[in-house]
Amino acid sequence: MRDFIKEVIGRKFIMDWGMKNRLSRIIKPKDGRTVMLAVDHGYFMGPTTGLEKFDEMVNPLLPYADALMLTRGALRNYISPDVDIPIILRVSGGTSIIGKELLHEGIIVSMEDAIRLNVSAVAFSILVGAEFERDTLLGLTQVVDEAERYGIPVLAVTAVGRDMAKDVKYLSLASRMAAELGAHMVKTYYCENFGKVVETCPVPVVIAGGKKQPEKDALKMAYNAIQDGASGVDMGRNIFQSECPVGMIKAVRAIIHENATPDEAYQIFEEEKNK
Repeated sequence: MRDFIKEVIGRKFIMDWGMKNRLSRIIKPKDGRTVMLAVDHGYFMGPTTGLEKFDEMVNPLLPYADALMLTRGALRNYISPDVDIPIILRVSGGTSIIGKELLHEGIIVSMEDAIRLNVSAVAFSILVGAEFERDTLLGLTQVVDEAERYGIPVLAVTAVGRDMAKDVKYLSLASRMAAELGAHMVKTYYCENFGKVVETCPVPVVIAGGKKQPEKDALKMAYNAIQDGASGVDMGRNIFQSECPVGMIKAVRAIIHENATPDEAYQIFEEEKNK
């Protein structure tokens, strides 16, 4: 019995070490922040504007991203195995942008396949407040159980339906629920009084970029989120749909890791654009 207990404790130590190591690859220990590049849109939007030629768009951006969030199909078909970047694998899906139940998602990737792909984390969307919230919440807990078994962190994505408000009351509710159900990180939208979302969530919170907006506005949003305590961004369309994607991700990185102001970051964007 004593030997068995030692073996169990040893396994737990290994799992904890693996979990912490994977998290530290995504959220940099030096400043506790991260620049995630979200390019997983194709799983429900198909050939999203800007990602029609996925590899041509994404590969030049990789040197400036701390982690890459995408689907297993995109990872296998577009990203070289010798690229050294932490992967956050989308493991929820099952609906399309033209379907009647947008974001009524289930598990679409096994943890075994995630391990084969050597991912640093997995991402699962929940939809609190929708008729099918129970399905997505139970799906999240199943993913957490399976991921914990192998020391893989889970990023809970607090998705928002078309008719749902992105206010502090809703986002703090969804983020806290995700953490209480076992998520190790939460991705949510930025809102007024965002500091309350961060303060009431016990795990790191990153903001979604959301729909494309003017570069200055997107940079200001990223800056405000960091000032309010966010651990970084998981930005997609505001980078790859920018008129200068490399300049935009450089500017975002300056805000996240170099404490640049929105004006300083926008200057970086302009200089890159004018090359």
